[in-house]
Amino acid sequence: MTVNKQVLLASRPQGAVSTDNFRLVDVPLSQPGEGQLLVRHDYLSLDPYMRGRMDDAKNYVQNVAIDEVMVGAIAGEVIASNHARFKVGDKVIGAQGWQLYSLSDGRGLTRVDTTVAPLSYYLGVLGMPGLTAWIGLIDIGKAKAGETVVVSAASGAVGSVVGQLAKLRGCRVIGIAGGPAKCGYCVSELGFDACVDYKAGRLLEDLQAATPQGVDVYFDNVGGEILDAVLTRMNAHSRIPLCGTISQYDGAKVHGVRNFRSFLVNRIMLQGFIMSDYKSVWPQAIAELTQAVKEGKLKYRESVAEGLERAPQAFIGMLKGENFGKQVVKLT
Repeated sequence: MTVNKQVLLASRPQGAVSTDNFRLVDVPLSQPGEGQLLVRHDYLSLDPYMRGRMDDAKNYVQNVAIDEVMVGAIAGEVIASNHARFKVGDKVIGAQGWQLYSLSDGRGLTRVDTTVAPLSYYLGVLGMPGLTAWIGLIDIGKAKAGETVVVSAASGAVGSVVGQLAKLRGCRVIGIAGGPAKCGYCVSELGFDACVDYKAGRLLEDLQAATPQGVDVYFDNVGGEILDAVLTRMNAHSRIPLCGTISQYDGAKVHGVRNFRSFLVNRIMLQGFIMSDYKSVWPQAIAELTQAVKEGKLKYRESVAEGLERAPQAFIGMLKGENFGKQVVKLT
């Protein structure tokens, strides 16, 4: 018998998330039965979508129930197996939640190759964030060489991949990020053409200066005032893949779109999406992302918290923009 630690949803947030909304518990964990395997979780992914899953409101998937394990992707190792498809030592990813171990029948688990990239990368650039970036930019945004692409939350797990993929396709790329360090990283390390610091107080002016030819594709991760600002720069027949509205996730006041007329005047295509609706393109996307990582053409940065007990605070910090790159929790 192994003791497992889990983080449960203790209560639904009333406004911003607090550590009181979570509870850390110890539970017994048996060895796998016939057709089962036991996974030790080495990394936990923390992502903005989890905030919506904490509420009791309409969502595109079922929300987390009170006293259930918090939802989340993990990367780990099979440490015991009675399953025909998985053997001890296999590295796997899956949606096993905020805990140190999980018993599984194999459904929803995927083996990954750590000779190609570190295990944690399969929660980021080679996982959901990377797929989301590829689908939004290429399948929905249809970015083409010579076009101007703008991406918000540009130094984050999704935005950083969006910008680099756009550069690889010959686009002019403008990031929007918070603070000189994140903006400097986007330009000097990731190769963006420019990056606008939305915290500097000159969002409209700086965005205009960075996009003299307007904007053809805006990959939106944040919504709110930044979306309104970018709408003033959109070109005719431009596209907006809508990935997230993180500016309004955590108890913030809802900001309605003031520049709505731009959609009509510029005949803008706005498409909200989630990556699970586009499984048919996953193989193509993963193949391109993997090749770019292997060739050093796709750079990646992580913020790493240590220990499951620190997951709630790291999650809260991520919602406030305190992370730099992909936020993960190292569990072992």
